Parts: sequence; C-alpha cells; structure tokens
Amino acid sequence: MKEADRKARNVQRMTTLYPTFAARLSKVIEELEAGDLRPRIQDAWRSRKDQIVAFNAGHTKLKYGFHNVTGPKGEKESLAVDLLDDDAPLNPGTPYVLRLTAAAEKHGLTTGARWGVPIKMRQAIDKAIFDKNWDAPVKVGWDPVHVEPTGITVAKAKAGKRPS
Repeated sequence: MKEADRKARNVQRMTTLYPTFAARLSKVIEELEAGDLRPRIQDAWRSRKDQIVAFNAGHTKLKYGFHNVTGPKGEKESLAVDLLDDDAPLNPGTPYVLRLTAAAEKHGLTTGARWGVPIKMRQAIDKAIFDKNWDAPVKVGWDPVHVEPTGITVAKAKAGKRPS
C-alpha cells in the first residue's frame, strides 16, 4: 500500500475506536513508525455479521469480541484492531510481532502474540522483549497482530464498561 494510503486508512479506522483506546493505539503506531515500520490498521470495528463470518472462518474464537463494541446509541467504539505490517501483511515476521507487542504493552495494551503458546514459550517472548532481541527465535500465538486493551473483559465491554 502506498504510504499516503496507509496513513489515511489508519486515520479513518481510528474514528471507529473508543477514544482512550485510540489514543493509546496512536502512540503504538507512532513508536513503530519511528522504528521504520509501517503498521496498518486492517480491521478495527466490525459488525456482528462480519464477526460471525470471521468466527465461521476460524479467524476468531468469539462470536462477539472487542471489535464489535458499540456505544449506547450504536456508535462504533471498537476496543480492538488488527495492526498488520504493511510490508508483509500476510505474514508478519517475528521482529514486527515482538516490536508491536513491546509497544502495545508499554502503552497499556496487549496483543495476541502469546495466545495459545505454552507458558515456557511465553517466557521466551517476555525475555526477547525485555532484551529487545527482535530477532529471537520465538513461537508466537495464533493472532499476533491483534491489539486490545488490558484490564477489561469482552463481557464488561459488552455491558458498557470502557477502559480509562
């Protein structure tokens, strides 16, 4: 994707996010861009219908998730994005995933980098991030570029709670 298009896409997708989540994600994107990466918000808010399609395709384990969050009047308030590496959108490398995870955690967010990974292998991810060893040979989780807030559950978000 051309650089101007990537940036415009990110700006547009940010409008579908809950404001405090968007502010944190903005910092993550800025940090990655400062490291010469090109993060692209692929998916942000998605409809319940699109969520079911993703569920049926095996791309998510939830029929309702942080991507589907809406406000009291139906306004889009997504609490999740899929933040692809625009230079390798179909296969983000481990360096990108580790740098994304480090930046997300620095700003009160988390990624799917550890999802489905055994505890011992998660410790290798932690060590790689701590050491800033972006090329560490680690196994990453099944949805490594998914970004979401910490300290809140999907059920609480569905019931109206939002991260501060």
